[in-house]
Amino acid sequence: MKTITLEAPAKVNLALDILRKRPDGYHDMDMVMQTVSLTDTVSVTETGEGFSLLAEGITLPPGKKSLEQQAAEAFFQKLGRPMPGLTVHLTKRIPAYAGMGGGSADVAAVLRGLRTLYAPELPLTVLEEIGFTVGSDMPFCVRGGTCRARGRGEVLTNLTPLPECWFVICKPDFDIPTPTLFARVRPDALENRPDLSGMQRALGTGDLVGVAERLSNVFESVLPPEDREVFSIKTRLIELEALNAAMSGSGPTVFGIFSQEKPARMAAENLRNTHRQVFLANPTSWERLEKN
Repeated sequence: MKTITLEAPAKVNLALDILRKRPDGYHDMDMVMQTVSLTDTVSVTETGEGFSLLAEGITLPPGKKSLEQQAAEAFFQKLGRPMPGLTVHLTKRIPAYAGMGGGSADVAAVLRGLRTLYAPELPLTVLEEIGFTVGSDMPFCVRGGTCRARGRGEVLTNLTPLPECWFVICKPDFDIPTPTLFARVRPDALENRPDLSGMQRALGTGDLVGVAERLSNVFESVLPPEDREVFSIKTRLIELEALNAAMSGSGPTVFGIFSQEKPARMAAENLRNTHRQVFLANPTSWERLEKN
């Protein structure tokens, strides 16, 4: 029986800009994205027939074809062969609806597992293209590491890996639907746009302070009043010695970058006094993901 188990890493947006709304209804983005060591675990097993998805730590919506199944069907369609029976088992640790790409990370892990089991010669770029048929951030989640992402998120450029550091990640007890924030965005009116080229240069020289100084997310400028807790978490992280802090993706998760482990652990313990979902993590590289 064929089976494989992989880790599915969360992502944070070190920088996120929205350039324009496209004729197809999507938005052109410009982002620096980073995978981190906070992971779900995904197992893929060949079974007798059909497709089943089992999950621990999250309730799956009934009566709807999952993204995992859609991705598996697209994978075997690309190979030109019928899909065998598959069971996917998820163990969730990444907060859901949090701006950390947890759902996409799981689907990307399924695709990487299927490649290992059935088509190890398949180029990674083809796997990214298959993922893109399911979701805009799937190509990055397939690749991982440190990347600049343009277009809808599918145009990827590998960047120099983020220097060794610590992330303290805090998910407040509310969700922000991504379509809600996109509906509030007027790209021409956005101010304080991130310095993505400056961040790319800082990564190139291993300048962690320079990277942290350029953390930025334009979604923060359109947060509704009821979600202002994001800013209080950012302020608290900086008071707890983070080099800087920002919201990831469409939120509401906030992360702070720390250069040293001890203050990061102390900050995480402090935040756990008031928040249920607080995590410590490190950056992960695409090489580590390829060995996964």
